[in-house]
Order: sequence, then structure tokens, then C-alpha cells
Amino acid sequence: MLSKQKVFALGLQHVLAMYAGAVIVPLVVGGALNLSGAQMAYLIAADLFTCGLATLLQVMGSKYFGSGLPVVLGCTFTAVSPIIAIASGSNLATAYGAIIISGLFVVLAAPVYGKLLKFFPTVVTGSVVTIIGLSLIPVAMNNVAGGQGSADFGQPRNLLLALITLLVILAVNRLTTGFLRSVSVLVGLVAGTAIGYFMGIVHFSTVTTASWVSVAQPFYFGWPQFSVTAIFTMIIVNIVSMVESTGVYFAVGKATDQKVEQKQIVNGLRSEGLAIMLGGLFNAFPYTAFSQNVGLLSLTRVKTRNVIFAAGGIMVVLGLLPKLAALTTVVPNAVLGGAMIVMFGSVAASGMSILADVDLRKDGNLLIAACSIAVGLGSAVLPSMFDQLPEFARMLLQNGIVSGSLTAIILNICLTRSQEHTAVAAGTAGAAAPEAK
Repeated sequence: MLSKQKVFALGLQHVLAMYAGAVIVPLVVGGALNLSGAQMAYLIAADLFTCGLATLLQVMGSKYFGSGLPVVLGCTFTAVSPIIAIASGSNLATAYGAIIISGLFVVLAAPVYGKLLKFFPTVVTGSVVTIIGLSLIPVAMNNVAGGQGSADFGQPRNLLLALITLLVILAVNRLTTGFLRSVSVLVGLVAGTAIGYFMGIVHFSTVTTASWVSVAQPFYFGWPQFSVTAIFTMIIVNIVSMVESTGVYFAVGKATDQKVEQKQIVNGLRSEGLAIMLGGLFNAFPYTAFSQNVGLLSLTRVKTRNVIFAAGGIMVVLGLLPKLAALTTVVPNAVLGGAMIVMFGSVAASGMSILADVDLRKDGNLLIAACSIAVGLGSAVLPSMFDQLPEFARMLLQNGIVSGSLTAIILNICLTRSQEHTAVAAGTAGAAAPEAK
């Protein structure tokens, strides 16, 4: 039984693992819409607050809501461009009206979507989990170099800091046991940040300027307004997130050694829909299951939901206390990148472990795995290849997890049906042969 202090430390480790991914969305959206400093601060605080509530809703598990799996929810990057486009064309109130209605759509559509899970056999599941891990590797490498667009991108000190962080995590994970081993990523992040401070990379200016308290207010940017086009756009965004979350649920099931049932996925998606509605209510963002945290489950080997409860609670507190939230931002991108290498690699390895149970020599399984992984990784590495396509197609195909998942599902349907037709034809020919004699 873990003590409260250990549960808190493990929860904090999950928060730090996903923090950069959580705050980048409000930073990008706020910057693109030229929001004031006060509005940006609210957006980040509201996002963290709602991330925490969304995670708690997901983990609790009830008759209709929550998967009961140790899943962390964060804002989906897929929604960034659509929100900016809607707000630029009209206003933020219209964007949030669309988010609220699209969340209701996810709640109502989840049971229908659950009936499609028969198209996720082991070969598809393994391919999707592998794609999740591999498609995140470019994110890790960008952070290793210092963060895409940073002034010191690729400088040797960033690469060295990422390497040191990775080596600390590996050393703690392999040379220690018990609780210390389970917080190896947290130890690596702290050690890397301390070294980064002496290298002159860590700065505390954001901490000193941040306010002490911020309370999320419903409809901060005005009462929601509704546009059919905006609503349809956000529904498409959330359909993409549903597919992405399904892969995360399967990956979490593999990491925690449990079979994920259809009811868990349906309830989990219902919970995500409710979280999306909360995001619209508090003027935050749509939420989805975060793949960043799956690797931690494999690394720490701690599968209790209490840890994710702690992570959700920490995010709620960070959303209410911006100065504490700002303190977590001092972790250098290179340090995060070093930790991401092992976390995202663990997700990919979990997917390969699932595929190990699949006979790749029959039923077109090799083609399904090969093509879906190639398409998913290609989309993640070079999303710009789809820039000339319509907005709807771009949203689907520029997300490596979604494009790879759709490829696996479609190939599984086509190749399985093809095999069935071949078997029927062979059976018919066999039955007709004696009559010919």
C-alpha cells in the first residue's frame, strides 16, 4: 500500500510528464488571437483546472461515465487550428459554443461508436499502440533540441542536458528498487532541471510575475454563441479525438495488464464528452486521453488509480494557484525531451508486444501492421504533405495516430472480407468437384 506522500510524488510525475503538452495549446491559441497577458494567464489556469476535473471524471468510473482506467486527460492539439479559425472569423464565444455542442455530441455518440470496436482486433490494436509511440518520437526529439522555434534549437548544451536526463532515468530505473525506481522519471526531471539551472538555462521570471490565485469563471469570454459551421468543425475534431483516445485506452490496458472492455471505452468517451462541455463552460479546450502518460505506467509499474486521482487533484490546484503552475514551467524543454524518449519509446514497445501475439504470416496481418504503421509515422513526421487538402481531410490525415488507425481498420475490413470470399470460393469449388466427376 502506497503512502500519501508516495502517491503524491507519483501523481506529480504524471503532471510533469504531460504539462508541456497541456499548456502549449493555450499558449498557441492565445498568441495567435493576440490575447492580453491577463487573458493568457486565465486561459492557462482554466485549462489546468479543467484538465484536473476531466482526469478525475475519467478515473472515477460510474455506471455511465468514466472508464475507471488510469488515464490522464489533456487538451487535444487537433483543436488548435479550428479554434483559431473560428475565433478569427467571428469570436471566441462562437468557438466555445461549438465546443459545448460537440461535447454533447460525443456523450450521445459514444454508445454508437462502441459498436464499431469489433473492427479493432489484436492486429489493429497492436498497430495503433505502436503508432501512438512512434508518432510521438518527433515531439520528443524537438524537445531534446530545445523546442521547435526556440532561439537555441539544436545547441550542444540542449543535447547534453537531454542525454544527462535520459541517463539519470535509466540509472535510477535499473539500479534502484521500490518507490525510488517508480519515480525515476521525476528524479531525472529534477536532476536535469538542477543541472540546467547551473548551465544558465532555467529562469524563474514567470514564477515571480504570476499571480497567487485564479478562479476559473464560466463564460469568461462571454456567453456562448452558435454557428452550424463551427459546430460541425468541432464535431469532426472530436471524432478524431475519439479514435485517438481509443488507441490510448488499449495502450493503457496493455500497460496495466488488463483487457479493456467495450463498456469501459464507451463510458470513457462519455466522460471525455462531459469534459469537453466543461472546457466550453470554463472557456478552456476540448479534452482527450493523453498518450504522454501511457509510457509512465509501463516504466513505474504502478497501476493504481490513486496515482491518477492525485495527478488530477494536483492539476486542479495548479489551475487555482498560477504561481505554483508557473513553477512547473521552469523545466527546460531539453530535460522534458530526455524523459520523453524513454516514455514514448515504452509506448511503442508495448505496441510491438501486442503484435508479438499476432501471426504475421497469415490473414494479411503483415500488410495491416506494415502499412498502418508506415502511414501513421509518415503523417506524424511530415504532416505538411497534406497542406493542399481541404480542412476536413487535413484534420484527419495530419494526425499520425488517426491516419494510421484508419489505415489499419480499413485494411483489416478489406483484407478480412477478401479472405472470406477466397475461402467461400475454395469451398464452392471443392463441393463442385465431385459432381464434375
